[in-house]
Amino acid sequence: MRIYLNYLILLISGAAITLSFAPFNIWPISLLSLTVFALALKEQSLANCLKRSFVFGLGLYLGGVHWVFVSVHNFGGASVLLASLIVLIFALFLAFVFALPFYILGKWFRDHPLNLIIVLPACWLLGEWLRSWLLTGFPWLYLGYGHLDTWLSGWAAIGGVMSISFILVLTAAVLAETILWFKKETPLSNTSLISAVVTAFGFWIAGFFLQSIVWAKPDTTPIRVAMVQPNLSQDIKLNWSEESVYKSLDQLKEQSEELWKNDWVIWPEAAIPTALTFHTALPFLEEVNAIASDNQAALFTGVIYDDDEKNKYYNSIVGLGSGYGFYHKRRLVPFGEYVPLEDQLRGLIEFFNLPTSFIHLGPSEQHGLIAKGIRITPAICYEIVYPDLIAQSAKETQVLLNINNLGWFLDSIQSKQFMQMAQMRALETGRYLVYNTNNGPSAIVDNKGKVLVQSQAFKAETLTGTIYPVKDWTPFMIIGSWPLVALLSIFVLGLWLFNRRLLKK
Repeated sequence: MRIYLNYLILLISGAAITLSFAPFNIWPISLLSLTVFALALKEQSLANCLKRSFVFGLGLYLGGVHWVFVSVHNFGGASVLLASLIVLIFALFLAFVFALPFYILGKWFRDHPLNLIIVLPACWLLGEWLRSWLLTGFPWLYLGYGHLDTWLSGWAAIGGVMSISFILVLTAAVLAETILWFKKETPLSNTSLISAVVTAFGFWIAGFFLQSIVWAKPDTTPIRVAMVQPNLSQDIKLNWSEESVYKSLDQLKEQSEELWKNDWVIWPEAAIPTALTFHTALPFLEEVNAIASDNQAALFTGVIYDDDEKNKYYNSIVGLGSGYGFYHKRRLVPFGEYVPLEDQLRGLIEFFNLPTSFIHLGPSEQHGLIAKGIRITPAICYEIVYPDLIAQSAKETQVLLNINNLGWFLDSIQSKQFMQMAQMRALETGRYLVYNTNNGPSAIVDNKGKVLVQSQAFKAETLTGTIYPVKDWTPFMIIGSWPLVALLSIFVLGLWLFNRRLLKK
């Protein structure tokens, strides 16, 4: 019974971390959950370490990504039971990936005095890095996202969101060791524990002072930006009737009538209904291109681009009027935009036959978009959650632009989490972010990751605001996540080699 109670506590602790993210933003809960996790892994065998990590990870993902159920059930046509099963399988897989790095802790550092202080934070960081690229990646629920408004946010422009996660896990490990010290159950000396406490506390204090540093200074030339939020339901967007298509296009024009006086006008992802590709929508696009040109405005809209020569389709952004360039999405959503193991899964259930799951991957090297000499880093939907992808792309640009359609998940916590992650990209790069959604909320985010103006969710409206281009680079744009990952890997390897040498003696 005690074993099952331990697993239940770990499951609940993992799920509770969701409360540290938007819309709840109770960040101390993650610190408490991580402390429980650290205590549970102290001096455990390899088998126990992996099992406990897996259970904690299962709680984390069941609590944090349960909103996948909405897409699978409401739009994928799966029954409640089948949709629940798919979400469970998804969470089980993510929990398995989550547990993998903790093999290092259980295998080689079970009895090492520094297994919590050094190895546990390193394993956590390796896990977040692994989830950023494995099988195209699912970089969701990184601990650092809950700290946009704490002292730790000062580290974002230096080490990115993963560096904040590392500091948070280090702090939890120190708290765990302090608890064990009071219980006289830790092998750490008083000097080592005091040093660890000072180090963890020092990271928080340093973060407080780092908040005041402007790594990338904005230009003084304002850019007036306007966004259209059509709030079209997924049923209308996926209804390929002629009536619904023309109704959608008419609404875009009507909502934009008072916006052409702005420098930029932004329409969301797939604003041009998917029943029309770029070339079939050319008459309409030429019409709005003329309107934008007459008003010296740049129009950027989401559209499905059809490459007839290669027989490929891309989820894209096109610049019209004073805006130039094409951008094709480089990180695709499994099942939503493409079907893994397509030959085996197509036709099994309606979820594997979504009408948008025919998109191809865009080229890895693209030059972004331009509007009146301002270079823009575009990101379509899911791409904005990849820290290094955005940081690298932003080196050549001065503004971030994210267009998306979050209607697949209705009024779940997904949209709140998503905006929080987008805000972190602005903070990491020191750039203003134009964040335009189909269903809302849409927002303009400043170079400190703060929302300046925001629309209401699930309401057709427009939003206007002012942004400023930024040319300078933050440290994170220069170094990315690699140095921290590499440094900790080398440090853990060195610790293992040193420990192995001592054992041989």
